[in-house]
Amino acid sequence: FINLFWVKPEAIKILFLVLYPVNHAPSQRFRVELFLPYLRNEGYEYRINSFYDEKTWRSLYNGGNIIQKFWGVCKGYFKRWMTVLFTLRKYDFIFIPRGAAPLGPPLFEWIITKIFQKKLIYDFDDAIWIPNTGKENKLVAWFKASWKVKYICKWSYKVVGGNDYLCTYAKKFNQQVVKIPTCVDTENQHNRIKNQQTEKIVIGWTGSHSTLIFTKQIIPALNDVYSSHPFEFIVIANKPPEYSLPYLKYIPWDSATEVEDLLKMNIGVMPLENDPWCEGKCGFKIIQYLSLGIPAVASPIGVNAKIIDEGENGFLCKTKEEWIQALTKLIEDETVRTQMGKNGREKIQKYYSVKSQITTFLQLFHLNV
Repeated sequence: FINLFWVKPEAIKILFLVLYPVNHAPSQRFRVELFLPYLRNEGYEYRINSFYDEKTWRSLYNGGNIIQKFWGVCKGYFKRWMTVLFTLRKYDFIFIPRGAAPLGPPLFEWIITKIFQKKLIYDFDDAIWIPNTGKENKLVAWFKASWKVKYICKWSYKVVGGNDYLCTYAKKFNQQVVKIPTCVDTENQHNRIKNQQTEKIVIGWTGSHSTLIFTKQIIPALNDVYSSHPFEFIVIANKPPEYSLPYLKYIPWDSATEVEDLLKMNIGVMPLENDPWCEGKCGFKIIQYLSLGIPAVASPIGVNAKIIDEGENGFLCKTKEEWIQALTKLIEDETVRTQMGKNGREKIQKYYSVKSQITTFLQLFHLNV
């Protein structure tokens, strides 16, 4: 009798307002897209809405003309306005990584939270409140309006930070702050182990054009090591380095071959500057290396020092001499590389895998949790 009047509860609906086309931007892919199948399995309904279309995305990062870029950005704003004004009402949660729009003040976020009074979940994995003017055009940095981050944090239902440094900042404006590190899928994607028995040694770096500049600081150390221990240095990025080295090989980043390209490395590196912006980095390069059993050598900045256990799964290096010593040790000793890689993968599976963080992610969409 009771079953006649039982009504199946309506599924929670989530709108993801992301910047990039699906499966194109690493940060978005690893912080949002990897979790989507789990949402569906748990009965949630969601829609992912990208600001840039694929044509605009390609023109922005592959040298399209100014008119094409401008028109693409205008289309993005028009589409976002249409989404916010006409489809927002049917969603319970709005999830925004970094910002609803790439430029300008937080108009969309204000409308979402103040006019429609929707529950906004705001996610970021960099110190985006700090203008990165030293590494990009100052005019572009001004248009990005980094000052808006604190207001979006304040208006949000919950804020997600990729590490403790980011969460500490967010807690100045909102007490509902959750830490979720950038994760890899160690079961379906990053699920292979590097075989360290190779004829040649490959040291590698992966990342975007915005952080490629940091590789310059280790070139003197690489040159010294190369003179006595020849190796190949591969750079996997969306743009080639602005320098040339006799042992350098550039590999264009491609999501389809990403894991295969990473597995070319025997050793992964992540140099950083000692500044507040780098302090906010989430160490994802290291996470990728270790997940595949590749030992890492990195600057001891921010979360790097938490992911790397010195001498266990990699080395932390401040000086040129420390970089030389660490790289030389790993080049010379295959057994050390293998053991460190094994230790590293175990740590990633425990703390930085989708499986280890999925419960925390799902709880974002619980009320009063």
